[in-house]
Amino acid sequence: MTKKNSLFNADLLHGPIFRSLMLFSIPLLISSVFQRLYATVDTMIVGRVLGDHSLAAIGSTASIYELLVGFAIGIGNGLAIVTARSYGSGDEKLIKKSVASSIVIGVACSIIITIVGSVILIPLMKLLDTPVDILQEAYSYIAVVVLFTVVMFAYNLAAGLLRAVGNSVMPLVFLIISSTLNIWLDYVCIVDFHMGIAGAAYATVFSQFVSAILCFVYIVKKCRILIPSKEHFILEKELTMEMLGQGLSMGFMGSIVALGSVILQKGINNLGTLVIAGHTAARKLFGFFNMPYMALATSMSTFVSQNKGANQKERILQAMRICYVFDLVVTGVITVVLMLYSRELIAFLSGSTEEVVLSNGSLFLRIVGPFYAVLGVLLQTRHSLQGIGAKSLPLISSIIELIGKILFVIFLIPSFGYIAVALCEPVIWIFMTIQLVHAFYTHPYITGKQKKQRGI
Repeated sequence: MTKKNSLFNADLLHGPIFRSLMLFSIPLLISSVFQRLYATVDTMIVGRVLGDHSLAAIGSTASIYELLVGFAIGIGNGLAIVTARSYGSGDEKLIKKSVASSIVIGVACSIIITIVGSVILIPLMKLLDTPVDILQEAYSYIAVVVLFTVVMFAYNLAAGLLRAVGNSVMPLVFLIISSTLNIWLDYVCIVDFHMGIAGAAYATVFSQFVSAILCFVYIVKKCRILIPSKEHFILEKELTMEMLGQGLSMGFMGSIVALGSVILQKGINNLGTLVIAGHTAARKLFGFFNMPYMALATSMSTFVSQNKGANQKERILQAMRICYVFDLVVTGVITVVLMLYSRELIAFLSGSTEEVVLSNGSLFLRIVGPFYAVLGVLLQTRHSLQGIGAKSLPLISSIIELIGKILFVIFLIPSFGYIAVALCEPVIWIFMTIQLVHAFYTHPYITGKQKKQRGI
């Protein structure tokens, strides 16, 4: 297979590593900004137009949303990793067969998640002690999102496949278009049509549908290497098991992480509606500042997968060192910004003047700021482990996170209140990072004790 690198394709297999990673990561970073706009515009319009209670209603569903869709998104990302590894090995037939398997596995999983999610929503919300005064409003939002889980999967799969062959630019272009559409639809549905927070959910789902369609059209017209034929849908046992293992591993990892968030949300919900509102705004901002680390981690997933397929281990190790230096430098800048302006940022995002909302939200950001360096190492190491084909090791880090959050909710949050919520994740990140770094540098492929497997 001849690899043709166009203006939109970064060559991750050759040339200067830092330059390649930046060329691939910058579109991902900008994509993350626009992805965050989906949720943040919802937050701003809801907070300013509908008030703190509606803002809290959306916030109370955040962890459930992550639990239900995290599995589908994890599946999509895991499947794309196998495609990237096949691309690195130069096997065009294997690429097409991996895409065909991705479609079959991903669609089936998304349908199952939608059905199960729709059934358990209300019982799960009650189990989490969602305040009665926002329960129905919160349900009106999350029920719409869960119903259209397959739309979210479709976009993530299409964008993931394009990234697998080095193209991170076109998913960005399509996302900018759909994000602009989402902003307009949010305003129309909430302000003009008076649909409440359910309108925000419909706007988000429709906008994601548009971005998915645009991705698929581009693949058909410009990236034929990702278009499988009928014969490629005849599943082979070895490839199917590898893809199921990689996809389910990332899917379960996403679910376990989200389950930890659900449990933590239960502890937060017991602290009151205004605390929920402040935490909701803080988490939105946390997500924005996390984007550089997440973009680089996603890049490392593709970079490591392709170079693993090409058996270029030293190039992978050099990239890891570059990532860790990046984490320290960016964290220094972000920490200064949060220490100086966290309260103003919470006020701007939430539109609230309530002291409980502003003080708790800013407290969370000031505590988390310095720990972004730890989170960056965590994310990039975990994605790199997945890129070299590790399935169980990243899962262990997720189990550590789940156990840690359970302990905080049971023993610390009831006694110390919101400050325990703010400290929860940074403390857990430290333990997760130690486990992941050790797992990566002692992995048989990195130590040279694993034989190369062609393609997958």
